[in-house]
Amino acid sequence: MTQSVLARSPARRWPLATAATVCLLSFAAFWVAQRLAHVNMLDVMVYRAEGETLRAGGDLYAMRATSANLAMTYPPFAAVLFLPLTLVSVPLMRTLTTAGNLLLVVALVQLSLQLVRPALSRAGSRAELWRTTLWVAAIVVWCEPVWTTLRYGQINLLVAVAVLWDLTRREGSRWAGLGIGLATAVKLTPGLFVVLLLAAGLLLWRRDRNLNQWLRTALTATGVFLVTTLTMALALPADSKKFWTQTLFETGRVGHAEETANQSISGVLARLMHTDAPGLWWVAAAALLGGAAMVLAVRAAVRGDRAVAVVVTAFTALMISPISWSHHWVWCVPLLILLYDRTTRFWPVTGAVALAFASFALWWVPHDPGRPELDQNAGQMLLSAVYPLTATAVFAGYAIALRRRAAGGRRPAREESSAPTAREAHEAPAAPSAHGAPRASAQAVAKE
Repeated sequence: MTQSVLARSPARRWPLATAATVCLLSFAAFWVAQRLAHVNMLDVMVYRAEGETLRAGGDLYAMRATSANLAMTYPPFAAVLFLPLTLVSVPLMRTLTTAGNLLLVVALVQLSLQLVRPALSRAGSRAELWRTTLWVAAIVVWCEPVWTTLRYGQINLLVAVAVLWDLTRREGSRWAGLGIGLATAVKLTPGLFVVLLLAAGLLLWRRDRNLNQWLRTALTATGVFLVTTLTMALALPADSKKFWTQTLFETGRVGHAEETANQSISGVLARLMHTDAPGLWWVAAAALLGGAAMVLAVRAAVRGDRAVAVVVTAFTALMISPISWSHHWVWCVPLLILLYDRTTRFWPVTGAVALAFASFALWWVPHDPGRPELDQNAGQMLLSAVYPLTATAVFAGYAIALRRRAAGGRRPAREESSAPTAREAHEAPAAPSAHGAPRASAQAVAKE
């Protein structure tokens, strides 16, 4: 059987202490580089102001904070989470935020590895899992989405970790869905994972009429979201009403659509059309691409390829959102791990995608406050669309690979590149996959 690329990774040759030392040195260098760059951690200052406004009983959505005059854009529940930021001094808050986000980088890498290679979660593989985690974390911390997340003190890593925590739980876990539900109550866009869970769960339910893990997770996530949101409606009725009836639809309060930092379809079209309101063109493009991508995600989930389903869903949410700042794209971490594991003979693909997220290319174009993005030339448009173009290329490549396999009667990617080693095959029980989706045979996939 084909051995996993991760299983053959050079990281296995190094002691765990070496990996920990390299990761610590990388993080220390990162911390120094951020201080030398005089990062302002603007967003965490806004979060603190939201918590202070909540404590003072003020209007959350009339609040403005920092020299940039930024407003609150999240649901009211987010302000409750930010209350602890008001209990410490600003310097200590910034230090704790940076340290916490660096720990979340490690958590994101480890959960991504478990998503791509579930066998690494076994007791006998824990040392290998930690070695690989620390090596990868030492590298990905320098990619643009992670750098910018820490630069602003954003919560993107926390949201991604909450979602992946749910999607890497073992079969039958009663807690799976808690993370997605809470993440959706904070930032809404993780709600697309509920769509994936429901669609895949219902398709699997039609086969055997059993309440599978996908459906259970979807129901739990939906319940957590509704309970949290309704609790906020009772505790903060005025703020809740204002958000769900007014603020939710005011995308302009987040920022201008054409800003180069906006790496969504809306941003690409705004720059292409030289306008800050792409309107129905964005709606049509988002519906077309989002629908096609979610078909790919659901089909992957039904076949048992959970990693592909999750990564495609994450990137779809980023693409179709009205505003997806570059720091929202921390989902590049599980994508790069997945590509490295799967593209054994096409390593330049992984290298090209890694370069897209590590090059900071979107910042090579003029992006001063004078809104020069409204007058970009063709070359600047390409650079400022680097993330959506990369995601679209990945989607297209995956769809083409599926079509070729179906035409040639070959096995799906999960069976080809993620097949267990002889030892894993001996140890693994003959049961459904960790998330309740049975592993499809080559015949079953060919019939699709």
